Amino acid sequence: MADQLLIRAYNVGVGDCIYVRIPKARKKGAKVDDFHILIDCGKKGSADQLKVALDQVKGELPDEGGKKRLDLLLVSHEHEDHMKGMDPAWFDDIKIENLWMSVAMNREHPQAKFTNQLHDMAVTAMRNIALRGLALSPELEDIVGRYGIANDGAVDALRKVLPKRNGIAPLYVHADLKPADLKPDTLSGAIFKVLGPEFDIDTFYLGEAGDEILHGFAASSGILAGAPAKPADGPLPTNISASDFRRLQSRMMSSAFAFAEEEGEIVNNTSVMLLIEWRGRRLLFVGDAEWNKAYRDKKKNFAWNTAWRLRKKELNKPVDFLKIGHHGSINSTPWNDKEDGEATEPSIILDAILPLPVGGAKPTAKAIVSTERTFYKVIPRATLLLEIGKRVSNTKIYANELDDDQIADLPNYGLYEKKWLNRPQPLRTDFENRLDGKGFVDITIEPGED
Repeated sequence: MADQLLIRAYNVGVGDCIYVRIPKARKKGAKVDDFHILIDCGKKGSADQLKVALDQVKGELPDEGGKKRLDLLLVSHEHEDHMKGMDPAWFDDIKIENLWMSVAMNREHPQAKFTNQLHDMAVTAMRNIALRGLALSPELEDIVGRYGIANDGAVDALRKVLPKRNGIAPLYVHADLKPADLKPDTLSGAIFKVLGPEFDIDTFYLGEAGDEILHGFAASSGILAGAPAKPADGPLPTNISASDFRRLQSRMMSSAFAFAEEEGEIVNNTSVMLLIEWRGRRLLFVGDAEWNKAYRDKKKNFAWNTAWRLRKKELNKPVDFLKIGHHGSINSTPWNDKEDGEATEPSIILDAILPLPVGGAKPTAKAIVSTERTFYKVIPRATLLLEIGKRVSNTKIYANELDDDQIADLPNYGLYEKKWLNRPQPLRTDFENRLDGKGFVDITIEPGED
């Protein structure tokens, strides 16, 4: 309906591609129109689904000056499952009016010096491992894939090609920006607030141990940088036995993977956490922001804990919509993952944004998770989704919805799904696509009290 806000999450596998239409929130001159947003366009693996999704998005956008008008393109963070689809050719017929990225994606940002060095080391180490042609587990293949050469094209498109083509400068957003600084010229019916990341990336998300982490990564990566692409065919050093050299390489490779995982955590924790306030409603989009047990001064901190410490005024109240973080991962929606009932900082945050109904009341908030069950035990985490399912209104009992053939087709069904499908959980893009084949899930938000 014309007065409803629309959130459309596309089924793109493990990735986010989310279209938002805010009704009558754009004003240019005397003309009032809907405001159109695309939050991320990425996935792991083949980009075919992204092209289908983006073509569908174009069908929702208004024509203006011979192109489709997109009022805001927001890229939450620099991972392929959020930016793989940033192919300039795909956006050739779209006029982008505003382009936002996390401040951590600004390579010239002075408060991300160590973070950027860590990222560059991770790229070098993982690409060197890829060149060696080793047989890796799916988990390790995934880590290597985050740093593939294809990511460079997406980053270049976002920083250079798309801004130049559209005559705009990208805005690298962070939590210190005031709503007035975040207000596009044409926005007239909503308020945008950024709750993360903080401007000082190195201090809050790497901590005072940043130099130590960089030194350790450099040591582990050094041997990989000089390793032959096919070590079995290459010459071995003469001052160490072949078996000892292989063991050293193996240890160094394990360390490199561990540091790359740490760098990946930092990238997730510098996701843009966008709060949209519209006609008495609050909608929270969090990218892949992660949580830890509690905030610690001068230590490596996580996005949710940092926002809770520094932006509690905005976070300590219910939201009407939550984009469930990191595809339903165990560590990207704050909760008591021990499930023992103890009040922890993460569980307190969850109670603040999605409180449990009391006195027989029914929940009113809504949520969506863009996900796909693969080989991960913790993505999506079924028990987390059940916990969220107690707190939102748009749930399904998928055991009652999926037929035998659809269930048989679920990856790792016996391990990670079977036990929990008979209880309500929020809408999932992977299951919903099995049910209707549309390729997206729509959530509508009615206006509240202004």
